[in-house]
Amino acid sequence: MTATTDFADSSNATAPNVQPHDINKNVDVQRTMSHPDIENEKGSQTTTKEAAETVSVSEKRRTKLETTLIMSALCVSLFLAALDTTIVATAVPTIVDHFNSSVGYIWVGSAYLIGNAAVVPVWGKISDVFGRKQTLLVTVSVFLLGSLLCALSQSMTMLIAARAIQGVGGGGTILLPNICVSDLFPLHKRSIYFGMLSSVWAVSSAVGPVVGGIFTTRVSWRWCFYINLPFGGLALTTLTFFLKLHNPRTPIRQGLAAIDWIGNMLVVGGTLMILIALQFGGVQYAWNSATVICLLVFGLITVGLFCLYESRVAKYPVIPPRIFRYRNSISAYSLSVMHAMAFLGGTYWLPLYFQSVLGANSLMSGVYLLPYVVSSSLASIGAGFIIKKTGNFRLPIAIGLFVNTIGLGLMTYLGDRPHWDRIIIFQIIAGLGSSPNFQAPLIAIQTNIEPRDIGAATSSYSFARQIGTTISVTIGGVVFDNVMNSQRGHLASVLGPQVAGEFSGEEASASVQKIKDLPADDVQTVRTAYWNAMQKMFILYTCVTFTGFLISFWIKQTTLSKEHTEHKTGLQSLKMEDRQRNKKPDEERPGHDLK
Repeated sequence: MTATTDFADSSNATAPNVQPHDINKNVDVQRTMSHPDIENEKGSQTTTKEAAETVSVSEKRRTKLETTLIMSALCVSLFLAALDTTIVATAVPTIVDHFNSSVGYIWVGSAYLIGNAAVVPVWGKISDVFGRKQTLLVTVSVFLLGSLLCALSQSMTMLIAARAIQGVGGGGTILLPNICVSDLFPLHKRSIYFGMLSSVWAVSSAVGPVVGGIFTTRVSWRWCFYINLPFGGLALTTLTFFLKLHNPRTPIRQGLAAIDWIGNMLVVGGTLMILIALQFGGVQYAWNSATVICLLVFGLITVGLFCLYESRVAKYPVIPPRIFRYRNSISAYSLSVMHAMAFLGGTYWLPLYFQSVLGANSLMSGVYLLPYVVSSSLASIGAGFIIKKTGNFRLPIAIGLFVNTIGLGLMTYLGDRPHWDRIIIFQIIAGLGSSPNFQAPLIAIQTNIEPRDIGAATSSYSFARQIGTTISVTIGGVVFDNVMNSQRGHLASVLGPQVAGEFSGEEASASVQKIKDLPADDVQTVRTAYWNAMQKMFILYTCVTFTGFLISFWIKQTTLSKEHTEHKTGLQSLKMEDRQRNKKPDEERPGHDLK
């Protein structure tokens, strides 16, 4: 993607009214840098040295003010979508109590994350066809529509459906800022800007539970969603006037025809079936029930068909198989899933620990979470500068996952009574460990990726992380419900069968507010039961993070390039990709293989 000239783009980029010879020139530069032996359609050939010089001019002509405006617009859009990942964490107990629906505790969070994860690859390919800015404006608009419906919900069913709509828009709003940074800046500088985006994500994670707690206790839980509307309007205005990126002006009919609809339906359908099966398993249906088994089996079959279709049939694949041929790509995608699971496991489930075990209200449970997310936010920016200064991304990945494993492991010793020294220190350790792995794995992936594949590779990275966060909430909920259900006999002997039923299985998450109404002698018994379930979840997330640490040893350190080719979106680039693939299908990037 290339910015327009009033946005200080490269010398050969024009205003939005791009001429055909300018498009060809840009494509020629990209092709030459990737394949020096390929001549352009005019018969001329641009050398790698000339392309690097062009990029150097582009970087010099972009002022600090213009860069600041770009990043401000991207950060505002990301903040909104990331905020709704955690803003409901402290409000969910109140929401499920308001609607008197036990199924809400997990589904209010999972509906957003499932909708978020399922459509990420779709938004990435749409941005390749219609342009980054245009797609980002649409995603923010869909997100705001979902926010309004959430605020107006009259039932748990309506709220869950509205959260899914929010997730569809939020998926693109989270994805597009990373793609824009990848298009605009050379590889050796991206760690700083990725660090900024990661910091915004972590700050929103910190602010989310606190804001959610304030609204829930002082006003209404509905303001957790109303708050998006004024800030969303500001974000749309900022993006419209200041985010000046290349507009391919793709005709709608031709653009829609170029989208891989079959591939999109397969990946969305397969993802939804698998995630919903994980949601149902052990909670609403037994793991060996026909519903869960069919969802899992058909989900896996659909994902398999998607992989086969993308590699053999699709003209413009949603996720090109070639991006997975490198060792760094496979390792980074895998460990990013583990990191996402562990990080959200803390931000989503720690508030439940604070409310159920420590007796905190919604507001204070958000405040108690600050050591975890603030330490992660600040350290993320520092990690970005370290990677830029040293050029080393492998060491921060490994060290971060190791420290994160220690921090989450220590959380298994928080206990069923307040130990504030442990609560603060253990969260800080886990937060510091999580910080490098928001951006460093994406840097590792992009060391092997062509400019034409930046959108697909980045959307695949976001897709992997969204899958991780969704699985984290789902699997964590399954572990919690099953452990609470296993303690039903003991609780029945102390509280009586009827009261014990309210704190067993899936009912436990919806009954947090009822703990304070129990007789004083029974409160600690119930809190200990909740802690036993929470401890098992922390053990799970510790094992997940340690698995990511082991995977990090397969990351290969490479030199970060200082050269940069900005990629232009649109049908012209897609057609060039198709012609290039048909001409030389086995020469995607000479000299690079799975090693």
